Amino acid sequence: MPHNHQHETPESLPFEEKLIKLLEHWVKHNHEHAATYRDWAEKAKGKRMPATVALLEEAADMTLLVSRKFEKALDVIKGEMKTE
Repeated sequence: MPHNHQHETPESLPFEEKLIKLLEHWVKHNHEHAATYRDWAEKAKGKRMPATVALLEEAADMTLLVSRKFEKALDVIKGEMKTE
């Protein structure tokens, strides 16, 4: 499956705003990936592949944990911007 999307933001944005946009994009993208992993886990379940199902579900969970870190980073950045 092709992976067609941009990871770049306009150069004119200040660093903090650029990082916020990237983090927001990564969160959305990770949620899309996690949903895809769960879809394939369901398909594997239908083919009686329990070990594969477990690994795909674990990958989805791990992907969402990464997103939580990005969300925390967003909160921190926004807080830091308020104190400047």
